Amino acid sequence: SERQDLRNRVESLTAQVEAQDEEFVTGTSAAMRAVVSLVQKVARLDTTVLITGESGTGKEMLARRVHAESDRRRGPFIAVNLAAVPSELVESTLFGHERGAFTGAVRQQLGKFELANGGTLFLDEIGDLRLDLQAKLLRAIQENEIERVGGRHPIRVDFRLVVATNADLSEAVRHGRFREDLFYRINVIPVRLPPLRDRMED
Repeated sequence: SERQDLRNRVESLTAQVEAQDEEFVTGTSAAMRAVVSLVQKVARLDTTVLITGESGTGKEMLARRVHAESDRRRGPFIAVNLAAVPSELVESTLFGHERGAFTGAVRQQLGKFELANGGTLFLDEIGDLRLDLQAKLLRAIQENEIERVGGRHPIRVDFRLVVATNADLSEAVRHGRFREDLFYRINVIPVRLPPLRDRMED
């Protein structure tokens, strides 16, 4: 039937896209095969992964791979590029807010931590996070609890954290731009993506 033909075409196109994604993430270089091998080993450990590498090297694709290979793969994958969120909206974006918490907060909004419940939260450009919000993130990681902006009660959250940066976080720690205790919390499993110029065959 026409509907069956359409379904077959959709399935075929989906498989092609997935194969291209797979090839993009894996690459053909020995360096990328080593990275993917590491990801496959650590994906099922429910600990934080820190992906470092230059812009355009595929950090979000790799984060999605961590999620897809993990025991949380049936849960949501929520991605936030912290560099792309206006500074004044970062707290509300991550932690949510209650109605009336600030001017313009006309209704309650769930943050990305709550949306990622049962799945993976990917925070890209973690080095751009303000120091005061780094403290709030640290508490969320340690306690598995968050508080919405304007909220009075902590909310339990169950998430696996994957973070990425193109910055040198240890350098940022030395200069007081990044909390040392947070750095140690997120640097549990470091994965370095080699720059594309070092893997031309990809």
